[in-house]
Amino acid sequence: MGGGSDYIYLDHASMMPVDPRVIEFARELLRSPGNPASLHSAGLAGKQAVEDAREKVADLINAKDPRSVIFTGSVTEANNLAIRGVSTRNMNRGKKVAASAIEHISVLNSMKELQKSGFEFSMIPVDSAGLVDVEALKGVVSKDTVVTSIMHGNNEIGTVEPIKDLAKAVHDLGIYIHVDAAASAGRIPIDVQADDIDLLTLSSNDLNGPQGAGALYVKPGIRLQPIILGGGQEKGLRSGTENLFALAGMGEASRIAKEEMSAESDRLKRIRDGLIEEIMSIEGAHLTGHPTERLPHHASFRFGGIEGESIQLNMNNLGIAVSTGSACSSITLEPSHVLLAIGLKHEEAHGSMVMTLGRSNDIGQVPRIADAVKETVTRLRGFSPLGAE
Repeated sequence: MGGGSDYIYLDHASMMPVDPRVIEFARELLRSPGNPASLHSAGLAGKQAVEDAREKVADLINAKDPRSVIFTGSVTEANNLAIRGVSTRNMNRGKKVAASAIEHISVLNSMKELQKSGFEFSMIPVDSAGLVDVEALKGVVSKDTVVTSIMHGNNEIGTVEPIKDLAKAVHDLGIYIHVDAAASAGRIPIDVQADDIDLLTLSSNDLNGPQGAGALYVKPGIRLQPIILGGGQEKGLRSGTENLFALAGMGEASRIAKEEMSAESDRLKRIRDGLIEEIMSIEGAHLTGHPTERLPHHASFRFGGIEGESIQLNMNNLGIAVSTGSACSSITLEPSHVLLAIGLKHEEAHGSMVMTLGRSNDIGQVPRIADAVKETVTRLRGFSPLGAE
């Protein structure tokens, strides 16, 4: 991790370091010449590595059949395959799609793209804590809504949605529910059978696995149209030679995450709660997201009178990496659509700071982090004509 030995990294939602145990497990595959599509011994060994990884990912989410897990190159690709694949394959059943207003940009843009093919796209409002409004959902979803997308845990504000209840509401009204679980997998339990989830997407790197791999769970019986055509890998839904290192690493990261999830989540909650308690004592500090129904590793705030980019830069100068929103959309410098969706004004949404914890963090870091935030806010407000709210 860059920044020196005393650098504190609090941006695990945008990039997680790969677990050394995962690297050790998967590194032999970097030297393997075996293409899983080949029938010789090297190829069969590669194929077995992919299938072993598939079983581990399926076990993490309690998928009954490992064959329901389709590997992709990223969670963004998995979201595209889920949304565009199920919609175009099942357009005879309806040409409407819906998503909560706080979905990842890859979900929202996939649905916007479908509008070019005649689909009707609607967004479902959330409340001020980021919870999906079930009554509002009922006003949007209908029998013609092919897929409704609800994020499991939000990467910007940490709110965890009541997926089982929402899945029931979707199935009562529409056809399929898609759940983006990139931010929550490995942090809180996921059970695609108990929650009756039709499509669920995962990210390798959000499990402390290698970059370059994602996965899509497809409930048995659901049919998709592929979005990448070629040699027919992954049941014809994701052609392209498999990235053996990344896929084997994702599988091992999934196994470790399931084994250590309970203890690690409890540990991270204590750090998270300590940060929230300290930072909320700052004048003009506001917690974003739900106060209790939130991811165990996630603490997010906004501050009146200052800009999130300035917070990020000043904290970095103090040896601490934080975020100011989603890494996938921050380059636009526009206010977060998630923060606007929970009712914040443009100027309020700009003063965001997100801290996401990982294995390198410990409770002893809380005082230093809190002091750095207080110093940063005081310093930046000294330059601002607005001051605290």
